[in-house]
Amino acid sequence: MSLAGQIAWDDTILPFQLDRADVRGRVARLDSTLETILSQHDYPGPVAAMIAEAVLLTALIGQAIKRRWRLSLQIRGRGPVRLIATDYFGPEAEGEPARMRAYAGFDAGAVAAHTGAPFDLVEGGVFAILIDQGPGAAPYQGMTPVAGTSLASCAETYFAQSEQLPTSFALAMGEASAPGQPARWRSGGIMLQHMPKAPPRPDTEPAGPEGLMTAADLVDGADADDWNRAVTLMSTVEATELIGPHVGPDQVLLRLFHEEDPRVFTPQPVRFGCTCGPEKVVRSLSIYSPEEIATMTTEDGRVTADCQFCGAHYEFDPAELGIRPET
Repeated sequence: MSLAGQIAWDDTILPFQLDRADVRGRVARLDSTLETILSQHDYPGPVAAMIAEAVLLTALIGQAIKRRWRLSLQIRGRGPVRLIATDYFGPEAEGEPARMRAYAGFDAGAVAAHTGAPFDLVEGGVFAILIDQGPGAAPYQGMTPVAGTSLASCAETYFAQSEQLPTSFALAMGEASAPGQPARWRSGGIMLQHMPKAPPRPDTEPAGPEGLMTAADLVDGADADDWNRAVTLMSTVEATELIGPHVGPDQVLLRLFHEEDPRVFTPQPVRFGCTCGPEKVVRSLSIYSPEEIATMTTEDGRVTADCQFCGAHYEFDPAELGIRPET
């Protein structure tokens, strides 16, 4: 693939459908968006890897939401990585890009001392997805325990347990550099989802960790054959095909699923975007007590706050927050 072709597919999500297997899916490639997200903070390598995986999962899952909706993914851990939060904002209008942002909260000392896999930094907790449909609509939230060996396996468990949708992911991410260029984060992935024709079998014991359901618990007969075939084909994808510069997502789908009658739909562009602003910061500060506000106040009497997502710095006069000076 030419450089122009590579740039054309950077930061896009391509929806597709496998008609023969009754499977829908998406293939995503995030490059500049991911690099911008990670550049907002000086994250240690293992934390950056976890954020990269969470952002890629959020892009693959979020593409299905409607315009102007927001899908948030949150991992609240019990270990050195306490929180990973991502947001996917649906496009404002047809043809406009979706926007993404993310950040992580962690214990820097414990992360530095860690020698295992990045996922082990979470040490259990909760995997949650929230969908905000906008003013006047109650947000939807679902959650499952953190279980498995990766955030992708957590997402697969979430869809099996909470949504009863067989789901599978193939992801790749890491730092790469072109000749003479600095290393940059790149990621790419595929998501498959089978639409069941019948409710899951009630007489089966869940096959997942901690007694949680898996995709295998939701399909049987011909559906299971179709699903297993599609997942097996997806498992042959190579990391260089997902994030490398030589093969576009449409070519990856053709190579993997040419016998499954794949159909592709309009790609969705993605960009970094934060929705913070003075008014939202003021609203968020309204929940804090005067004592807590005092810890955010400078010696010259200005209340300060920083956006955790984009690092934007805000300063306010206490009067703007409805705080009266002590007499």
